[in-house]
Amino acid sequence: MKSVNQSVAGSGDESGSFPTTRWTLVVAAGHAGPEETRRALSELCEAYWYPVYAFIRRDGADAERALDLTQGFFTRLLEKGDLADVDRSRGKFRSWLLSSARHFVANEHDRERAAKRGGGRAVLSIDAADAESRYRLEPPSGMTPERIFERRWALTLLGQVLDALRRECAHEGRLHQFDVLKDCLAGGDGMNGIAAKELGMSDAAVRMAVHRLRRRYRELLRWKIGHTVETPEQIEEEIEFLFDAVG
Repeated sequence: MKSVNQSVAGSGDESGSFPTTRWTLVVAAGHAGPEETRRALSELCEAYWYPVYAFIRRDGADAERALDLTQGFFTRLLEKGDLADVDRSRGKFRSWLLSSARHFVANEHDRERAAKRGGGRAVLSIDAADAESRYRLEPPSGMTPERIFERRWALTLLGQVLDALRRECAHEGRLHQFDVLKDCLAGGDGMNGIAAKELGMSDAAVRMAVHRLRRRYRELLRWKIGHTVETPEQIEEEIEFLFDAVG
């Protein structure tokens, strides 16, 4: 089950090497990176724009202003590159992106609207209605802008992993099995009996199928995190962070 990325098994510590991922490519390239580097950063931003939007909304901006600021932030990040000096020393795209967004918003209050800065051309496709409908689901109070960012980052990444696992199962003709068993991934065997009846499988066969799904989920999780950190040692740190953020 390796159709998403055949190298995932070698993306951890076992092989003794760490592949060039999207974020490590960006960090290595610095200011004068090639087009490949810009594409890598663009893909990361496309995947993680919503945590930035949620951070800006919780920081006090209304929906329209938050959309303008989010678009302006990514326009400067991807087209002008003038946020490249924000400290990358922690080696994690998550930390760098939050620091960059905080820095950008802090300097925006006396400037023109962010949408105009990009010449009217958005570098990311952000659906305003979708952004705000998602934000309305956030806890109404009790979370700082930084905490909202971290929680949304974690949920976004975990959702991407689940989607990748679902695509693999669909490719292998096991989409129905995945849809039935996905609720068992979180742990516990309480759902196994129901799943066994629905799938026409024995309890033992369901336990084995769930075990394989969990193992593959962990592999994909490490692979996905690997695209947002600079060293393999940071993968375990990020796994701990993710589950703390959504806890």
